[in-house]
Amino acid sequence: MSTAKNVPALFGSMVFNETVMKERLPKDVYRKLKKTMREGTAIDADVAAVVATAMKDWAVSKGATHYTHWFQPMTGITAEKHDSFISPTDDGGVMMEFSGKELIKGEPDASSFPSGGLRATFEARGYTAWDPTSYAFVKDGSLYIPTAFCSFTGEILDKKTPLLRSMEAVSAQACRVLKLFGKDVRRVTATVGPEQEYFLIEKEDYAKRKDLIFTGRTLFGAKPPKGQEMEDHYFGSIRPRVAAFMAELDEELWKFGIFSKTKHNEVAPCQHEMAPVFTTVNIASDHNQLTMEVMKRVAQKHGFICLLHEKPFDGVNGSGKHNNWSLSTDDGENLLEPGKTPSENAQFLLFLTAVIKAVDEYQDLLRISVATAGNDHRLGANEAPPAIVSMFIGDELQAILDAIEAETDYTEMVKTKMGLGVSALPDIPKDTTDRNRTSPFAFTGNKFEFRMLGSALNIACPNIMINTAVAEELRQFADELEGAADFRAALIDLIRREVKAHKRIIFNGNGYDDAWIAEAEKRGLHNLKSTAEALPHYTDAHNVELFTRHGVYTRIEMESREEALLEEYYKTLRIEALTMIDMVREEILPACISFQHDLAETVLRKKEAGIAGGMESGLLSEVSDKTETLYRNNEALEQVLNHTPAGKVQEIVNYYHDVILPAMDAVRAPADQLETLVGKKYWPFPTYSDILFYV
Repeated sequence: MSTAKNVPALFGSMVFNETVMKERLPKDVYRKLKKTMREGTAIDADVAAVVATAMKDWAVSKGATHYTHWFQPMTGITAEKHDSFISPTDDGGVMMEFSGKELIKGEPDASSFPSGGLRATFEARGYTAWDPTSYAFVKDGSLYIPTAFCSFTGEILDKKTPLLRSMEAVSAQACRVLKLFGKDVRRVTATVGPEQEYFLIEKEDYAKRKDLIFTGRTLFGAKPPKGQEMEDHYFGSIRPRVAAFMAELDEELWKFGIFSKTKHNEVAPCQHEMAPVFTTVNIASDHNQLTMEVMKRVAQKHGFICLLHEKPFDGVNGSGKHNNWSLSTDDGENLLEPGKTPSENAQFLLFLTAVIKAVDEYQDLLRISVATAGNDHRLGANEAPPAIVSMFIGDELQAILDAIEAETDYTEMVKTKMGLGVSALPDIPKDTTDRNRTSPFAFTGNKFEFRMLGSALNIACPNIMINTAVAEELRQFADELEGAADFRAALIDLIRREVKAHKRIIFNGNGYDDAWIAEAEKRGLHNLKSTAEALPHYTDAHNVELFTRHGVYTRIEMESREEALLEEYYKTLRIEALTMIDMVREEILPACISFQHDLAETVLRKKEAGIAGGMESGLLSEVSDKTETLYRNNEALEQVLNHTPAGKVQEIVNYYHDVILPAMDAVRAPADQLETLVGKKYWPFPTYSDILFYV
């Protein structure tokens, strides 16, 4: 039977999902577990014990011999420690057991994970706690149990726990607002569909480049004769080898219940995209972490390496992860759905206003949520949005908000159709607004697309920021409207006031235009160009107040995260600088010397033969000069690296940004020039032409 005919049976086949629960759990246990999943209520030990046995029996039937508490430490990737189900028997044999206690709690070592100073190395104990809102699954012979991760003293050390807290916060405040509209809603859920961009390159090319191996990106590389300027790769015909990879990727993701929906070629050569159907943000976060892992594993089976770095190649598109965010009630109503007449949809307009206010007041947090050393190379060009946070809402919504602010009547836009001039082709309904690919935070019909995320990022971070910021604005709105004598009048006044106060964040134009930078400054918007500039704002007073008010982070937890992110930044650059120094010394300089030796031999022989060697002499002189420059700049890089200050972490970060990065650029420039001059047979590793244009 072909996979196409068997997708329904394949989908979720390795997941302990609701279908499996119904089959294997007693009805009362299933109902209690389902209530926990739906409403976030606590689960008792008796229920956990029954679930554990059923989960173990199902996992064993799928070939599992071990289980692991699967968690997301502050590294941004996942972590796992595997224990077997076996338990000794009196007769010297073993039996397969798994208790409710083992399901609910694990005790991994916490000392070796980033903690931002929360934990000393000798304070090793950490705990993992089962997250029953995200399904367990079987992979590679182990039962994977999604869990939260905290320290012995209770501080959170992961990305899942604050995400769950932020979901509770936005749900509570959204329910308060909906009650004002006469709706008794128990829960509002943040939903996300993260589009995932990636590069596929030949495994053999990857193995020959230390920079790709150690840093995930190319630290050297001259532009090839052809890049993406012909725009022939985007949505182009998919190569058979890549298509085979994509087919197996879909199958593997479907087994884990991941809604892999769309696949296509992206703009840059060798760049592709996978997009899933949206789901609850907690599950979407788990799914995206699993997706990245599966991508890498499946790629190797097909002779590829999957690159998830935000900017693996200079001069072509980097890879992003577009975060399509919305809010839905427990009965399926999308709160960001404008309806056919959005100007008359007061509920939609109120939630839209809350998002506008949230993005404006917490634009620094949104920038911080995507701030990494790699993403700094990506933002601001090649379809990636600029570092200035702004919102695109389109012509129709802009006109509605303008009318509200001006207290004038609004005339609904006429829904039109486009005739294509061919009788056999149907007329196409025309949207009331275009898309803006340069906007960091764009409204796209019934959701907001946050486009600033780098492809390797854990999506928990930006969604924590969005959820909590929107929760705060909804809290303020509910506080004001709950006591209003005339709800409709108070509602209109609130929307008008907040739109006027926060319209500066709305920008529907070209985010790449230099005029926008000046305009954004005039409006008072942040322009946090680098991670080094952005991260210090994490613990600004208004941000600490936001997270502590809603119980998402404590001040100490925020300070620890800022510290961990700062350390990650400079450590990333240090690894890149050391790799660059090694590649120059061990590979590029010897190649240039070898080329010059052979070239000098040619010049000498031509002179001995009485033949003028002008071309060879000129080339030899040019290569020699640039090699000398490369050598000096490489030595200078090593020197400034060795003189890194031993002060506070922010001082170190500033030093790496202000001193190390320019020194690295100074090394790359002559190296890339030499690549275009030195004969191909001498150059020590594959070039962009080799890597990006394989058959």
